[in-house]
Amino acid sequence: MYISQEIFPYLPESDIATTARHLPQGIQELGNDIRIFMPRFGVINERRNQLHEVIRLSGINMIINNNDHPLIIKVASLPTARLQVYFIDNDDFFKRKTVFDVDPKVGNDNDERSIFFVRGALEAIKKLRWIPDIIHCHGTFTALGMLYLKKYYHDDPCLKKAKIIYSLYDEPAPVEIPDTLFECLKFDKIKPAALSVLDGKTDYEALNRLAIHYANGVVQGSAEISPSLKQYIDESGVNFLPYTPVEGCAEVYNEFYKKILP
Repeated sequence: MYISQEIFPYLPESDIATTARHLPQGIQELGNDIRIFMPRFGVINERRNQLHEVIRLSGINMIINNNDHPLIIKVASLPTARLQVYFIDNDDFFKRKTVFDVDPKVGNDNDERSIFFVRGALEAIKKLRWIPDIIHCHGTFTALGMLYLKKYYHDDPCLKKAKIIYSLYDEPAPVEIPDTLFECLKFDKIKPAALSVLDGKTDYEALNRLAIHYANGVVQGSAEISPSLKQYIDESGVNFLPYTPVEGCAEVYNEFYKKILP
């Protein structure tokens, strides 16, 4: 299962979008069954990209920080590949014509948007009744996925056995998560002790530390990453895959997955 904040061609090429486009295809061609999820940001043209709603997966209501938000699942086929991408959608969070930019009318709600996205992807996979061996998250917008898998879905029969991989990237303009995140997490009964690695912060470095802390494996997704985060990876002792160019990377990633699986 791949959960990515961006995938090419739905969003412009970047380390994340390019990897999330080609890696799943390579892994599938090696004989694996895969599913891919990303947010349905308002800048994605639904007609041009032929998105359509998956009625049987939609209709779940998720409560984020005491507010009810209906989950809408859409799907599209990746051009030139036998792959489908599932899009997590909701008018409150993803109708606006931006990706991570703060909407002055709404304020910074990227904390709630991130939680809705990662939880939405996990709820959708449960409704598909498809049990993943590996859940591989890409980008800071997915960093809360590791926390939720370990602290919120830890007893879920569909998700509890999955090994979690996090790809860390050099993001030129990472998502800004406000400190209201702590209230959202408190509402989901995630205890302060589980968040100690954040050190009271919600910036790029803190969120990536959180993801690394709860991951079973970490991948260096960009040629260069933050030296302090690389040091944190080294000190954590987590399984680590150094940077591998995306061209022809599938076999390297597949062996990394096998190393982490029991």
